[in-house]
Amino acid sequence: MGLLDRVLHNNGDSAETPTKPSWVSNRKQAENNSASFAELKTKVHRKLVETVDVSKIDSMDPAVLSAQLSATVNKIFEEEGRLLTEADRGLLTEEIKNELLGLGPLEHLLADDEVSDILINGFDRVYVERRGRLHKTEVVFRDVQHLMSTIDRIVSQVGRRVDEASPMVDARLWDGSRFNAIIPPLALDGPSVSIRRFGKDPLTMDNLIRHGTLEPKMAEFLSAIVHARLNVLICGGTGSGKTTMLNCLSSFIPHHERIITIEDAAELCLQQPHVVRLECRPPNLEGKGEITQRDLLRNTLRMRPDRIIVGEVRGSEVLDMLQAMSTGHDGSIATIHANNPRDSLSRLEMMMLFAGVSLPERAMRQQITAAINIIVHVSRLSDGSRKVMKIAEITGMEGDTVMMQDLFEFAATGIDGGGKVQGSMRATGIRSTFTERLRAAGLSLEARLFQPEGG
Repeated sequence: MGLLDRVLHNNGDSAETPTKPSWVSNRKQAENNSASFAELKTKVHRKLVETVDVSKIDSMDPAVLSAQLSATVNKIFEEEGRLLTEADRGLLTEEIKNELLGLGPLEHLLADDEVSDILINGFDRVYVERRGRLHKTEVVFRDVQHLMSTIDRIVSQVGRRVDEASPMVDARLWDGSRFNAIIPPLALDGPSVSIRRFGKDPLTMDNLIRHGTLEPKMAEFLSAIVHARLNVLICGGTGSGKTTMLNCLSSFIPHHERIITIEDAAELCLQQPHVVRLECRPPNLEGKGEITQRDLLRNTLRMRPDRIIVGEVRGSEVLDMLQAMSTGHDGSIATIHANNPRDSLSRLEMMMLFAGVSLPERAMRQQITAAINIIVHVSRLSDGSRKVMKIAEITGMEGDTVMMQDLFEFAATGIDGGGKVQGSMRATGIRSTFTERLRAAGLSLEARLFQPEGG
């Protein structure tokens, strides 16, 4: 007899009358089981909160706290007189501890390394992305209030808030995952949550090569340009892997250099020892105290950075970033939302206007040309795979046009019977104009690197 059957038995529930079809009886039994399980867990959780001093939880050693909670839960079970096996008792204890210490129903999803996104469309509709594909899960919250309390617990840990006055929030989880929540009145069907995960172990360039995101010669070129302190812009759509690529590129930065990162919500995982991480601050209830990326970037210039990394360029900070890149802060890296390298330049121009400075079109493009050297375009394809679509370089200007040339590209050839995108990554045959700059930095790239296959 399983846990839920025993719970029903102890509660004195009677069986269905034999006159009803078996499928009706089974469905009714499952509904009763689920309700009784939730009722039992809620009752024990309530007693546990009354027993344990919740105000001291944050200051307690995790191992000691976990042992104390387990002992308290077992005591409550004995007082309830529940007949549970050790396996059932352990499962229920773990779920209750997750409710009190962790993220409740989400804990099991966060422990799954294959899950890259968790999408909550309501308390009873939870989806995950695995290998680029969305799947509906069996995970549910008890009700809207249960989901809201989980959201509050997450955002309060990073000093942020979410309520009717501020119904949107960006935050991060303990493992670095990006967290976004939007609640009523903006979300019409109840609270909605999006969690972008980056895994326990950050992906390396070798991982990307094994996954087919790029080829070894492309990685060799990217390693060289980072060592040579060229300025890199990573572009792509939502979920295309821009942040992952930025993390991988940053791994090529020498460990003796001082790196300062600027992010709206911190999510980068740099491996160097000398890293200063800066994060924006939203306004308070009175609408004051906001610290923007532009504010942080201006302050960063006074902090003697060797490298500046901007998690995502999205507003007026672009002007300060471009000026920093072209006036002594070489080797900077940033990401931007754009569908291709050419569109990323147009977005940079548009965001320069957000700075409130009226500049002629030619002057803006000259600033971009002087600052950006390499553009890496990443994309998520229809089969869920992520690819480096292009590695392009800016070579200068002709008239009012920024000149750009593609060095490497992914050429799609079709889709096979299983829905997998077919294609090949190749060099275009154009040799980089930064070859001399790489040689001056002590890096010599062989000509074969830029030769097409069979060339």
